[in-house]
Order: sequence, then C-alpha cells, then structure tokens
Amino acid sequence: MPPAPRGRHFVTDHVPLRRNARFQLLWAGSAISQLGSELTRLAMPLLVLALTGSPGAAGIVAGARTVAFVAVQMPAGVWVDRWDRRRTLLAAQGLQAAASALLTALIVTGQVRLWHFVTLAVLDGLCAAFIGPVQDTAIRGIVPPGQLHAAYAQEEARTHAAGLIGPPLGGLLYGLGRAVPFVVDTLTFLAATLLYAFAKVPRRPAVTPREEERRSMRKEAAEAVAWLWHRRGLREVTAAVMVLNLLGGAFLIPLIVLVGERGGDARVTGAVLAGLGIGGLAGALLSGRVSRLLPPGKLLPAVVAVFGAALAATALPWGAWWPMIPLVFITLSTPSLNVVMNVVIARMVPEAMLGRMGAVLSMGGMVLKPLGPVIGGALAAALGGAGALLVLGGLLGLTAATAVLSRELRHFTGEPPEAADDAPAGDEAPHAPA
Repeated sequence: MPPAPRGRHFVTDHVPLRRNARFQLLWAGSAISQLGSELTRLAMPLLVLALTGSPGAAGIVAGARTVAFVAVQMPAGVWVDRWDRRRTLLAAQGLQAAASALLTALIVTGQVRLWHFVTLAVLDGLCAAFIGPVQDTAIRGIVPPGQLHAAYAQEEARTHAAGLIGPPLGGLLYGLGRAVPFVVDTLTFLAATLLYAFAKVPRRPAVTPREEERRSMRKEAAEAVAWLWHRRGLREVTAAVMVLNLLGGAFLIPLIVLVGERGGDARVTGAVLAGLGIGGLAGALLSGRVSRLLPPGKLLPAVVAVFGAALAATALPWGAWWPMIPLVFITLSTPSLNVVMNVVIARMVPEAMLGRMGAVLSMGGMVLKPLGPVIGGALAAALGGAGALLVLGGLLGLTAATAVLSRELRHFTGEPPEAADDAPAGDEAPHAPA
C-alpha cells in the first residue's frame, strides 16, 4: 500500500473519554465486529458438522484460521508500521465483510463445500492479523495519556461482553436458519467498516529520514525484539505473562475432568465455565480503577497469586458446582493486568514501532500457550482433576513468589523512558517522535 501523507494527531485531556467521538467510533466498530465473529464461533462448527458429520473437519476449519493468523502476525506488525494505517484497517475489515458475504451466499444457495470454509477461514485470519495491530496503534493516536486506563478498560469490557453474549446468540440465530448467523456477521463487518471510516484512524507516525529508509522485514522485527530485551522490568513482566499464559491455558482439561469426577454432566460443566465469563465482564468494568492502584511490577504478582490460589481452591471437595466460584475470581483479576499492560505498551513503545511490538508481544504470548492443554491433559491423566489443579495452582504461586523477589519487577512502574534512553543502540534504531 502506498504511503499516505504523514502528520501527527494531538490529543488533550480536556475532552472526557465518553465524548471523544473518534475513540467511541473506533470502539463501537470493534465491538460490533467482534460480536459478529463471536456469533459464528459456535455457528461455524455446528454448520460444518451438519454438512460433513465430521468433528475433525470442524477442527480443520478453526485450525486453518489460527494458523493463518499466527503465520502472518509478525509480517503484519511490520507492514502496519510501514503502511497507511487507516487504509489498512478499512481494507482488512472490508475484505472480512466480502469473505463473510461470499460464505453466506454459498450457504444460501447450497453450494458450500469444506474447501470453501477453509479458504475463507484463512482469509479471515489474515485480515484479523492486520486489524488488531492497527486498532492498538490507533488508540494511542486518538486517546490522551491520562485517559488510557479508561480506554483500555472499555476495550476489555467489550472483549468479555462479546465473548459472553456472542456464542449463545449465535446458537439462537442458527436455530432460526443455517445462514442467519452469517448474514448477521456480514452486516456487523459492514457496519464496522463504516464506523472505522468515520473514526479517522491516524495514518502514519512522523518519522525521520533515516527511519524512512527501507529495511528488510527481518531487521525491523529484530529491532522490536532488541528494544524489548533492553527494557528491564518490561522484559521481566513479559516473561512472567508468558508463564501465566502457559499455566493458565493448562487448567481447562483438568477442570472438565474434575467436574466429571464429581458427577457433573456437560450442562454442569458449561455452567461452571460460565463463571469465567461472569468474572471477566465484572473484572473488565472494574479494571480501570484497579489498574491505577498498583504499578505493573506489583500488580502482576498479585494477579498471578490470585490466579494460583483460585485454581487450587477449585480442588476443594465441595461438589461439582463449586469450581464456578473460584473461576469468577480468576477472570475478576486478570482484566486489570491486561489494561495496565496495554497502557504500559502505549506509553513506552515508540509510535513508529507500535505495530511490530504488538506482534512481538502477541507472538510471545502464544508461543507457549499451545503447550498448556498438553500439560493439563498429562497432569489430569496422572493425578486426576483435583491433583492437576493443585499442581497448576502451586506453580502459579511459585511464579508469583519469583516475581516478588525480582528487583526489576518490584521497581517497574511502566513510566515511559526519558528521550535520551528511548532508542536502542545502533545507527538504525527507531526513535520516538519528538
């Protein structure tokens, strides 16, 4: 995509966030788009199962989207920092709408085949890999620093609300007709595209002539990794979050085993897991306030400790329904950490590197995550549901203790570095806008 005219967008604290029209339009577009995606998260496998009778086929479709998203995430982060961000967002969201419309047409006419699902899922994943970094960089461009906590708290609430409402609503719409959820999904993508256009996302950050020189994608990605590695405190927080993602992704299978061991059926298991959604939505609404109470270096071990204690508490022998209560506390605390980390990244990372850094952090968070279910399944097979959950809770407690003992974490406030320290060493290091 050709570069657009450069320029900065100055924002002030004088306008309350609720009256910041550009942010609210961006947020509304993201909320509508995410709700549409959540509608089809349940409807898609239901339809694939109905057409093919194969659970494996449904898994292939979901896996194809994930593989495409992960494969292009780092290149997308680099390109978002190079291209006109507004055009990139509109193009990616518009392509998602077109792919959804094509799938809807194939379903309505009865011509849809498995390879259609796979191909369009790949296209959707590719588009999503670009949309996320642009949205992240846009918030910094249209929200003043003093309102970042409130902005990311609103973003967190949107995520949890869509995850709580979307799948049940998608199942209801699917009951009205196989194509209905996909029609609604297409409409949400179109509405999001229109809202993004009105939001006027900032196009590109101001850069120096030296930064304008075209470098290899590998070198630009390496610069982002090097920048993170040289930021003490932020580096340790990132490592701790990776461990949290690994162990946090391991508890689902042991939890399902635990509920089954106590006589709970699929309906009880679903109700227990609803505790995650309830806690997440409540935590998102409180996250703006909570994230201001503690700096990230102290908030992180507190959240990890709560997570570990709650997992261990699920093993208490109080019936199949009991784990729902500790699960509420898990997601009641984690949104605050998400908010404070988003604020830290928005404040510390040079604007010209935001897309790449978002990709680096996202990739880092996903590197270990696939191992979580494997670890959880192995522990559940060896120790049973309760034993596995106790082990995972203990490991999270150990992680929290290690974080407390880390001097870099204890003193990490997340404040942006001084201008003199902001650029990594080297002739081609990126610089924050002056």
